[in-house]
Amino acid sequence: MLPITSTTAALAAVVLVCLSIAVSLRRKKVGIKIGYSEDTALMRRIRAQGNFIEYVPLALILLALAEYRQAPAAMLWAIACLLIAGRSLHFVGIMTGKTPLSAPGMIGTYGALLIGATALMFG
Repeated sequence: MLPITSTTAALAAVVLVCLSIAVSLRRKKVGIKIGYSEDTALMRRIRAQGNFIEYVPLALILLALAEYRQAPAAMLWAIACLLIAGRSLHFVGIMTGKTPLSAPGMIGTYGALLIGATALMFG
C-alpha cells in the first residue's frame, strides 16, 4: 500500500540519517555536546537537520493522503521528487553557504507542499 509514499519516506529517512551523522561528527570534532557555541559549521548542520524535520513530516502526510485518495501517479511522483530534491539542495546550500542552492531547495519544498495541498483540496 502507498508505494510512492513508502519509497519517499524511505529516501527521507536516509537523508535524515545523513544530516544527523553530519551533526554528530561535527559535534565530536569540536567537542560541543549541546548547542553550537560559536561554531558556524555546527550551527549550519543543526539548522539543516532541523529544517528538514520541520518540513518533511507534513509533506509526507500530504503525499500519503493524496496517494490514498488515488491522485494521479505523475502528481504523486512530482510531490515526491520536489520534496527529496528540494530538501537535498537546501541541505547542500546550507552546509556550504551557497544560497543559490538553498533557495531552489526551498522553492522545491514549497512546491511539494502546495501540490499536495491542492491535490487534497481539489482532487
